Amino acid sequence: MRIGAGIGFRVLYCKSPTMKLPYITISCLLVFVFSSCKSLSKLGAKDDSVAKTSNAARRTGNPQFIDQIEVTPGAVVTSRHKTSTTTSKRSNTTGAERMPGYGLSSVEIEKANYLQLKYAVLMDATVEQLTNIPLLESIDKWWGTKYCLGGATDNCIDCSAFTQIIMRDVYKHNLPRTAQEQYDACEKVQLEDLKEGDLVFFQTSGRSISHVGVYLLNNKFVHAATSGGVMISDLNDKYWQPRYRGAGRLTDN
Repeated sequence: MRIGAGIGFRVLYCKSPTMKLPYITISCLLVFVFSSCKSLSKLGAKDDSVAKTSNAARRTGNPQFIDQIEVTPGAVVTSRHKTSTTTSKRSNTTGAERMPGYGLSSVEIEKANYLQLKYAVLMDATVEQLTNIPLLESIDKWWGTKYCLGGATDNCIDCSAFTQIIMRDVYKHNLPRTAQEQYDACEKVQLEDLKEGDLVFFQTSGRSISHVGVYLLNNKFVHAATSGGVMISDLNDKYWQPRYRGAGRLTDN
């Protein structure tokens, strides 16, 4: 006989009563197998629908979101926290302005006189300390002029002629011509009391005062040196310190 004509299997009937049980068992197994195949087909159909839905979503350009998270170009926003899209303005303060430069910002330094900047470096001073612009202008005019004994011109000048011109043009004081005469004409001041415009005297040769310069600040003085012409030197220099003989100040016009 045939069992389940649609199944496509042919089962032969055995007349022996003892053989009925195996045939019944085989029939049950076949029914179970075909039932399982139908279930698997349904599951495959469900999975295919999910795939079709995902493909459709990609084609239509509508993203699907999970856990209330929205994704937009350049930002991630949730329902509780929103990222600001406002671009913060860049600070106008540059690195140069933040860095200290002789006690001033870069903006203030740009406003400062060029000579203040130049001589602040040479004198290890702050720009604010260099307020006597006529003095800086006079120094800069003569800067580097070579030394020659007895000279008093733009081409060459000696130490006492240089101090004579500076004191006349900047401080309106008249000085005698030689270093010794200038020393004698000054009111003596102590080293710790030196101020800008005081004269500093040295004995570089012989027994009398042979060299003179104009004190600035921070132990610096400007003078016409035999070695480098008009320049700025330090009183603590190993050459000048042992030769220092005193300082003087002019109090009358």
